[in-house]
Amino acid sequence: MPTLSKNVELQEFDVVIVGSGLAGMRAALQAARSSGGKLRIALLSKLHAMRSHSVSAEGGISGVLYPGEANDSIELHAFDTVKGGDYLGDQPAIEILVNEAPREIRFLDHLGTPWNRNENGRIVLRAFGGMTVPRTVFAADKTGFFMLHALYDNLLSFPSVVIFHEHYATDLILQDGEFRGFLALDLARGGLKFFAGKSGIIATGGFARIYGFTTTAYSSTGDGIALAYKAGLPLKDMEFIQFHPTGLIPTGVLITEAVRGEGGYLLNSENKRFMEDYARERMELAPRDIIARAMITELNAGRGLLHEVSGMRHLLLDMRHLGEEKIDERLPMIKELTMKILGINPAHEPIPVRPSAHYTMGGIHENIDGEVMGDDTSRPVHGLWAAGECGCVSVHGANRLGSNSLSHCIIWGRMTGEAAQKKALETRALPGLDGVTDQINEAAHRVETLKAQDGTEDPYQLRKELWETMDAFVHVYRRTSDLEKARMKLAELRGRYPGIRVKDKTDVFNTNFRDALEIGNMIEIAQTVVEGAMQRKESRGSHFMVEYPKRDDAGFLAHTLAYRTGSFPRLSRAPVAITKWQPMERKY
Repeated sequence: MPTLSKNVELQEFDVVIVGSGLAGMRAALQAARSSGGKLRIALLSKLHAMRSHSVSAEGGISGVLYPGEANDSIELHAFDTVKGGDYLGDQPAIEILVNEAPREIRFLDHLGTPWNRNENGRIVLRAFGGMTVPRTVFAADKTGFFMLHALYDNLLSFPSVVIFHEHYATDLILQDGEFRGFLALDLARGGLKFFAGKSGIIATGGFARIYGFTTTAYSSTGDGIALAYKAGLPLKDMEFIQFHPTGLIPTGVLITEAVRGEGGYLLNSENKRFMEDYARERMELAPRDIIARAMITELNAGRGLLHEVSGMRHLLLDMRHLGEEKIDERLPMIKELTMKILGINPAHEPIPVRPSAHYTMGGIHENIDGEVMGDDTSRPVHGLWAAGECGCVSVHGANRLGSNSLSHCIIWGRMTGEAAQKKALETRALPGLDGVTDQINEAAHRVETLKAQDGTEDPYQLRKELWETMDAFVHVYRRTSDLEKARMKLAELRGRYPGIRVKDKTDVFNTNFRDALEIGNMIEIAQTVVEGAMQRKESRGSHFMVEYPKRDDAGFLAHTLAYRTGSFPRLSRAPVAITKWQPMERKY
């Protein structure tokens, strides 16, 4: 009988969660609470858990807290979300989002999240793009930071939850369509660990770092999505990348939509609020895909400005009329960011911005309950769930509305945590390693071989070329000829990747090796983006094809599924769940 390699340390838990952002922490907390602390729960993070990218969420979380006020309703929130996603969202999932969001917001309030309140102690709502009325709850412009702190502080009260900081998951191990565990690299000490579990959750966030100019952290490399993809599981709707209209020049750092929600203006070089030419009713609070296209159109028409240091063309975000007192109360971090990075006080000077890769609507194919799907039928992987941005339950469709992301993370974090703990409690004993030992050892060997090899390819050069390719050819406006260039370049990068050289051979905090692993994942994920974009010969939400400027419901009202092969991804389709709202023309 095969035995586990001596280089792999066995860790046994009831529930294993990879990813420590809002979705992962909410899942861990729910699993701990529902099981009464009876289950051993492992929470893996490739960073310190409180460095997860969820802390960068600024503007707020959506939910109808006061039905009837301003004519708001659960139904209206659902319709806004369906329309905002250009009718590609699965409507039963959207109904879960809008119905559960108010309860989760109040739950987080009870955990200690310091929501902004008025003088009467009532939670304040702010306006966000694509939302008919204000329904975004916020904590200044540090909403994700405060939410994650509340979850983390409460998780620490459960001794049964073990947080493994600086543990990078390299492989998902399945056996006959059932979850068995994750192989992970201990970055702090070196060495590999196999986390065996009765149930598992992937909650590792998105992959917008496949772009060079992006609002996201260097850690947003889609590792959990790659885990599923490399294990033979399908990815869904990967071609849909959201470009946030206001990435700060020259860094790409996020300038929250809350600036526009509080009344900020977008201006071109002629000092004109140009959104009146593109979305007269909603202006700067139109959905992000519409504003991003409008901004690129303005830049292409020569109505932009030049940032002298970086050479980047940009437009202006003007919040001077809001006044310093309001900025200090509602948008203090934005003021801090612009002053530290550019020396600009936004109360006195407009700030330079342009669209920046931000959110990835696509991800691991899952059903409405967050169960990871094994193929394009209705067959789930037994004991495995995905939550948050890494999973495509398709509440966002082709374009996410701002502030729906945090609701999505929290709701499906709770749902998957509940389901995973229930499955773990029902499973009498942790399965042995019979049948998967060879698979684990082979995965460990691949990791060790990659680190040890002394090739000629610099992984950072591959990443540089990846970023240049995606920024140039797979952006807000897409063309078939550009996508074909990207397709060939990515195939070249994937072919060169096995010849990389990891210069640092040490064990402890080997960030060179971690980066190399991430870069391999990013290249393959980028392939699914380009392949999906090439086959979708229409324009829908964030995917705009210059040659096919109209939405084509007859030909493309379907989800794209991508499967890994030795070369280009293999694609198939899955139906969109439409119940109440039939597709109609999308106007703002």
